Amino acid sequence: MNQAASGELLVVEDSDNDMELTLRALKSINLLDKVHTVKDGKEALDYIYTKGTDNTEKADRLKVIMLDLKLPKVSGLEVLKKLKSDERTKSIPIVVLTSSKESSDLKQCYELGVNSYIVKPFGLEDFVKAVSTAGLYWLVVNQPPRPEG
Repeated sequence: MNQAASGELLVVEDSDNDMELTLRALKSINLLDKVHTVKDGKEALDYIYTKGTDNTEKADRLKVIMLDLKLPKVSGLEVLKKLKSDERTKSIPIVVLTSSKESSDLKQCYELGVNSYIVKPFGLEDFVKAVSTAGLYWLVVNQPPRPEG
């Protein structure tokens, strides 16, 4: 899994229980040391657009964002819209991980440019499998565009 070393994952989830299950799933595939967590949409945008200690935006290191839709302060849909409309962040893959099965949410997410839409399974085993599979794909298998230069 050396390929994952060059990127980080941001999980945006307001439910403590769902966050714990997500982190458990990522730990099961040895990706936990590359994961950052935030609890609402405002915190996600602040994190993404803040410069790190090396004076580069944290967005430059993100390889994937797992985003819940039903978030306090700024909704997941608003976060998705902002990130996909910004040249600096539009190529970061965004995986919506939500309990919403609403066809309008699904349609709107894809219209805004989401890369994947996963409805959170109810069973623990199914939840862990869905998150770990998505994490492996987006952090290890997927080949993102390389910056020019």
